[in-house]
Amino acid sequence: MRNHRRVDLRGSIQPGHALLAIPLVLIAVIATADILSPPDIHLGPLLIVAPAFTAAFSGPRITGLIALFAVAGLAMIGVERDVFYTENIQVQIASLVLISALLVVFCQVRERRTRELRRIRAVSEAAHKVVMRPLPERLGPLLIASRYRAADAAAADTQIGGDLYAVARTAGSTRLIIGDVKGKGIASISDTALLLGAFRAAAHRQAPLAELVVYLEGSVAWGLAEFGAAENAEEDQDIGERFVTAAVLDIPDDRSVIHMISCGHPPPLLLRHGRASTLKVRRAAPPLGLGELCNPVYEPTTFDFAPGDLLLLYTDGVSEARDANRDFYPLTERAARWSGGGPDRLLQHLADDLAVHVGGPMDDDVAMIALERGPVELPALYAVSAWPRPG
Repeated sequence: MRNHRRVDLRGSIQPGHALLAIPLVLIAVIATADILSPPDIHLGPLLIVAPAFTAAFSGPRITGLIALFAVAGLAMIGVERDVFYTENIQVQIASLVLISALLVVFCQVRERRTRELRRIRAVSEAAHKVVMRPLPERLGPLLIASRYRAADAAAADTQIGGDLYAVARTAGSTRLIIGDVKGKGIASISDTALLLGAFRAAAHRQAPLAELVVYLEGSVAWGLAEFGAAENAEEDQDIGERFVTAAVLDIPDDRSVIHMISCGHPPPLLLRHGRASTLKVRRAAPPLGLGELCNPVYEPTTFDFAPGDLLLLYTDGVSEARDANRDFYPLTERAARWSGGGPDRLLQHLADDLAVHVGGPMDDDVAMIALERGPVELPALYAVSAWPRPG
């Protein structure tokens, strides 16, 4: 909020009394020193420092006002030294006016760019909420928490990244997907929307988990085919690098198990009694979008998921985050340390600790989901991830 407030003040008439006093003092000091200096010493050209300094923190109106004071100060020097009508002082005044005008134009361009960035952020945040709907805090017997953060390199203009997740309810189970689109720019956003739309359309059906993944593979393959038909040559070159790693889970209400199919995605962590274990499937499938190249077999693997257990799903932006020494984030160790406080506290601890570990901008998108099976089985209610959070 503080940074946003600072940007808004750039176009106002009060950029900050303390900072505004500096260029005014500079004008007074430089003009006085020039007038009191010997005739062969000319300090007047230094007055350009005042509007140049003002442009660093203020908008075009304040910069223009300070420039007028600087020009007035230079004119006063010419009058006091009785050289106002000489060619030298006239050239100095003209140069000061020209450079000041350029500074005002620079401030106007910067201010327009700032307004455009604010509009882009507003649109991207709205689009992100539509594509990545907030997950409910409870579905069936499950308590759910989630965290999402786009890479800082992308976040300068947009909050939409390539990581994705969604949940949906069937009559007697909860289905969930977490994934990572391998691509860049608008292409990754379109793939994210395509896959999430396909999941939400099909996940609530009673079809077996393998059939759901086959449907998702077909949807992604169709999207890539549509993309490949585009006439843009640059996009055609990118198609071979586009696919989606994903983990698709089905968690029954009446059994303490998890059924999972992994399509090249990092394995989840099961947290139980302060220990973390990796859930590796028996037969991993290739990432979605590459099925036509290897004729995959989608075979679910079943894991125990007892009441009180925590399940942590994440993208490689978490497990592959590096510190200043290029060491990977020790996710398994840290997750086990904070496994006793429930899903939301676990993710909060991990998010804070990850930021400290990286110690700077995030190079990749980060998505995490934590699930806890409640001790009491709740009635199976039909819900989708668009449900509002309970108040």
